[in-house]
Amino acid sequence: MGAQWLAWYLKQPSVLFLLFTGIIIGPVLGWFQPDAVMGNMLFPCISLGVAIILFEGALTLQFHEISQHGRVVQNLVTLGALITIIVLSLAAYWLFKLDLRVALLFGALVCVTGPTMIAPMLRSVRPRTQIANILRWEGIIIDPIGAIAVVLVYEYIVSNGHENSLLLFSKIVLVAIICGVLGAVFLANAIKRYWLPEYMRNVVTFAFVLTLFSLFNYLESQSGLLTVTILGLALANWPQFPRQSILAFNESLTLLFIPTLFIILAARMDVAALLGLGWRGLALLCIAMFVARPLAVWFSSINSGLSV
Repeated sequence: MGAQWLAWYLKQPSVLFLLFTGIIIGPVLGWFQPDAVMGNMLFPCISLGVAIILFEGALTLQFHEISQHGRVVQNLVTLGALITIIVLSLAAYWLFKLDLRVALLFGALVCVTGPTMIAPMLRSVRPRTQIANILRWEGIIIDPIGAIAVVLVYEYIVSNGHENSLLLFSKIVLVAIICGVLGAVFLANAIKRYWLPEYMRNVVTFAFVLTLFSLFNYLESQSGLLTVTILGLALANWPQFPRQSILAFNESLTLLFIPTLFIILAARMDVAALLGLGWRGLALLCIAMFVARPLAVWFSSINSGLSV
């Protein structure tokens, strides 16, 4: 909370202060070692936190917000993501002499923006409403798609090219859409028909999201993130669904989960390994910031009417 307050006071993205806090209490001072504290529960807890963040973000997405620029969002999560993957994969391959398949895996890993990064930045940067809406939509939708892309590339590598990635991707997306919409139908009716008392709505929704995520992530790796994103998106646009009360509850949870995730992950950072990347690591970062992202945005927004 202190890091977030300081970011608000200085009008800077809170991500910077959260990462700095995690690095200081983790690898620098050694006060907090997430793996020792949480053990095997570390990554399941992180996954559940990300699921809640994605659901809360999707619950804020209404179709009328991007009625004029829906094509830009569509391009960003497809063409833009592909451009980012290609540029960063080639950069990693050239700079670090990686195996091309490993470089492709790296490109898939870093192609996402994600609500955990976008939401804190939008609070401090405050772009125009049009741009903010496009960035929020992209960040929330690209996160589960990026996670699925990583799984597909990894499965392709370990199967020596025998895995049909396109078929697996189609199956995951189809299952996630169907289950997310069916989950929205059930939850919306449970709330609107008063199958639940009003005081239980928020907690039952919270439990329902975690259950849906865990179930479908178990059945098909990484499909849970897309399922809860579709669930939130469907509920956000459901006629007369009382999303505001649920949104207020989930926003408070997100305010806790996002800084916790950043601090935990930063505390696990191997500073020596990071510094060991040397100028190549810095060059790769610059390519990501000043080549890959601008190219992806430019190609995705051609003829969109957006100004620079």
